[in-house]
Amino acid sequence: MRIASLCPSNTEIVAYLGLTDMLVAVDDYSDWPEAINTLPRLGPDLSIDLDKLEDVYPDLVLASLSVPGMEKNIAGLEERNIPYLILDPQGLEDIEKDLLSVAQALGEPEVGEKAANEFRKKIQLMQGVAKNIQSQPSIYWEWWPKPVFTPGEVNWLTEISELAGAHNLFRDQKIANVQTDWEDVRKRNPDTICLAWVGVRRKKVDPKILHKRPGWSALDAIKSNKVYVLEEELYCRPSPRLLEGAIKLAQLLHPEHYNQLDSSLTQVPK
Repeated sequence: MRIASLCPSNTEIVAYLGLTDMLVAVDDYSDWPEAINTLPRLGPDLSIDLDKLEDVYPDLVLASLSVPGMEKNIAGLEERNIPYLILDPQGLEDIEKDLLSVAQALGEPEVGEKAANEFRKKIQLMQGVAKNIQSQPSIYWEWWPKPVFTPGEVNWLTEISELAGAHNLFRDQKIANVQTDWEDVRKRNPDTICLAWVGVRRKKVDPKILHKRPGWSALDAIKSNKVYVLEEELYCRPSPRLLEGAIKLAQLLHPEHYNQLDSSLTQVPK
């Protein structure tokens, strides 16, 4: 089959299945694995060039609704009668289900079952370690600095926090994305701060800006130097690579418990 992917998380799901040889085109932001670097690019995920898409003659398009604004891609696919499958995972269980559904759609159901089982085992392995950690710090995740956006309870980063032996500072908010402000974060006084700005590469995020926010220099996380600038591609995309991010985070927070785990657990299966 000839497959086109319209966002990075979809591309990474195909890669985790070991089926990148079926990909004939991807969006501009897909950057993993390296094997896709020679493929035609279809534009940014919010503005896919449907003419270019038609030119690669896909048998199936992996579309997405993970970011507001992607709906117009779906409408364009329908207008042109291009076959598509929508993925919209909100958590780790959804990602596991997507591994099964994508593999089924690509005619490789057994590959999907194997990948989903491996994914589930990795989660269970981390859960087993996390349950034995007595002191679990709070994490303030910053997805965007101004206005301030952070994940709420219904978000994969709440799950990632728990796998890493910690808890999301805003897990009391029963939504996926929380718009808050600097004062609210200051009052909650997190033990740890993780900066993973959506669409911004790690090297472009300067943690020194936190000291300019009123009262933040007194935060426990800043006083104890527990501020981490993380790779947005490992924490902001709903793909199996979230587990790679979970392990890296866990090894920062609790190296004595997690250092024996391989941080490359989400390499493409052989």
